[in-house]
Amino acid sequence: MNTSAVLLTIFSFLVLTSCSKNLASIQDKTTEQISAIYQINKNVSYGADAEQNMDIYLSKNAKSYGKKNYTIVFLHGGAYYFSDKSKEERYIEPYLKKGLNVVNMNYRLKRGIPIATKDLTNALNFLKANNSVYDLNLNNIIVTGFSAGAQIATNVGVSQNNVKYPNKLNDGIEITGIINFSGPVDGLDVIEKIFVDHQIDLFSKAGHALFPSEGYESKEKIIVYEPITYLDKKDPPIFIWHGGKDDQVPPETFAKFVEVLNNKKDFVDYNPDGFHSPNPMELKNAYIKIFTFLDNM
Repeated sequence: MNTSAVLLTIFSFLVLTSCSKNLASIQDKTTEQISAIYQINKNVSYGADAEQNMDIYLSKNAKSYGKKNYTIVFLHGGAYYFSDKSKEERYIEPYLKKGLNVVNMNYRLKRGIPIATKDLTNALNFLKANNSVYDLNLNNIIVTGFSAGAQIATNVGVSQNNVKYPNKLNDGIEITGIINFSGPVDGLDVIEKIFVDHQIDLFSKAGHALFPSEGYESKEKIIVYEPITYLDKKDPPIFIWHGGKDDQVPPETFAKFVEVLNNKKDFVDYNPDGFHSPNPMELKNAYIKIFTFLDNM
């Protein structure tokens, strides 16, 4: 590389860095402003199954954010059995108010954790293959979700530097951060038992559908889908929100995972009186912390 090219590269980097905005300081946009800056692509198919679809929110402002030009990819909860991306849009609204690019995705339900988890990889690989259409920053992806969706996001986010993980992302895709609301990170066998033995029939059916085997799944097969299996120092920064009164994903299942997190880059928002789903005030407070977390990455 000649001297001029080197100087141009350095100048471009400095300009990009100087233009980078702190997300926490960006004023939330109104509904009218959001409508003006976003092109919304609803129900984009990323696979042959009808449930493999996503909404893609493309912002006119995102590129001006420099290194904070994150692509947010969110997955809903529902025990891998029910719900839909349209049911949990409160989790993507804070990102839209900041003007970030957002992907809100569905995944295949009632077919178990392995298939549901694979769909995040399928969706990201689809976005890479079709990025001439969407022009997303796929080298700066934040994967996030609630409950089941948070397990999927976290598992894919921490596993990509592990050769044993079966579902690989294509070249040119980089997950740079993980945001987990009440998603299993360990103890899936404990959670499976809670659901299988649940008094509410729908929850029990969901428990039986978590894995394809009859009865309780073996720990040997479960650990493939427990983020703690892949957790290491090379993983991207992780933000975890969880409640001390969660009766679906018990707080004790977070203990070992949280213990080995890096307090210089990771953040745990533990709410002793919180339940499985954050209430409006808890969610509002969480996003104040999340944007500071993203600014410090």
